[in-house]
Amino acid sequence: MQTTVTIVGAGLGGLVLARILHVHGIEAIVFEAEPSADSRSQGGQLDIHEHNGQRAIAAADLTDRFRSIVHKGAEATRLLDKDGTVLLDEPDDGQGQRPEVLRGDLRHLLLESLPKDTVRWGRKVEKVTAIGGGRHEIAFTDGSLARTDLLVGADGAWSRVRPPLSDARPVYTGVSFVETYLHDVDRRHPASAELVGAGTMFALAPGQGITAHREAGDILHSYIQLKRPAEWFAPIDFDDPSARDVIAAEFDGWAPALTALVTDSDTRLVLRPIHALPDGHRWDRKPGVTLVGDAAHLTAPSGEGANLAMLDGAELAEAIVRHPDNIEAALAAYEEPMFARAASEAGKANELLDRCLGDQAPTVFLEMR
Repeated sequence: MQTTVTIVGAGLGGLVLARILHVHGIEAIVFEAEPSADSRSQGGQLDIHEHNGQRAIAAADLTDRFRSIVHKGAEATRLLDKDGTVLLDEPDDGQGQRPEVLRGDLRHLLLESLPKDTVRWGRKVEKVTAIGGGRHEIAFTDGSLARTDLLVGADGAWSRVRPPLSDARPVYTGVSFVETYLHDVDRRHPASAELVGAGTMFALAPGQGITAHREAGDILHSYIQLKRPAEWFAPIDFDDPSARDVIAAEFDGWAPALTALVTDSDTRLVLRPIHALPDGHRWDRKPGVTLVGDAAHLTAPSGEGANLAMLDGAELAEAIVRHPDNIEAALAAYEEPMFARAASEAGKANELLDRCLGDQAPTVFLEMR
């Protein structure tokens, strides 16, 4: 196949797609808005599931290298009541069915597996225009242009590639997360470290929760969850240390070792409003363009987002390999199973969010285990 695949977005889905194409001798170019691979933090820990994320890694021929970045022991899970009472304590069973890795480590692994000039950094997309015959023109904010026979949007929630396919936009789910970090936790924050344990900790109540991950490097990475309208957060200056007191006040009466995950944060608090595309989001087949990952099916957090993005990238690559002379057949073969899978996962994500923060939390969440 002579067509070069043009991918917008150097996240996990786009990089898996590029890697598998490379394994099969198909050229791909990735345009990424970030100026370099290390220009920002890539987020926290991910559990990579056997049936989707690990399948994609295997298709990319990276399983052995993937195992080298796994955080051992991090599959342990705890569920707490707001007073710190342990309701569930599941140790890591050592089977590695849902191994935990840092998103940044996995992204670097994928980048290192590609030819050096595959990713073109600092290329932020301003607009995508169909120019006929299945071709598209990409206009970048620096004034440059690129044209391609096959365009893949792997550019996340606010995708600039999505508009030629769909006018859907993510909407606020009514829940926001506030991100915090505690460093050197065994020495400086021993009570919180003990309460969180070796893996992931959930402390849940109606309308609010705290989820924390024990990460490599003696770090507790937490997401403080609040079911509030967007307007509630608007007056809070998250660059001001006083934001910690505002958020912590919503957890008055909770165990001090839990609220310390907010008040003792070693970094400024970061607000992350949770958005989602409409359930069952899909589009009519249009020549020469498709989407993977959050660009295609953004949902509330469920532990599946990165896994689904990687599986999308793998299945799209495999469809292109099967249909090297018929790109439209490849895109159709990829999209239909993806639409069905995404609709199912959106329903599960909505259910999980309701169980975590709904009126019966944490009891209903406990029943899921």
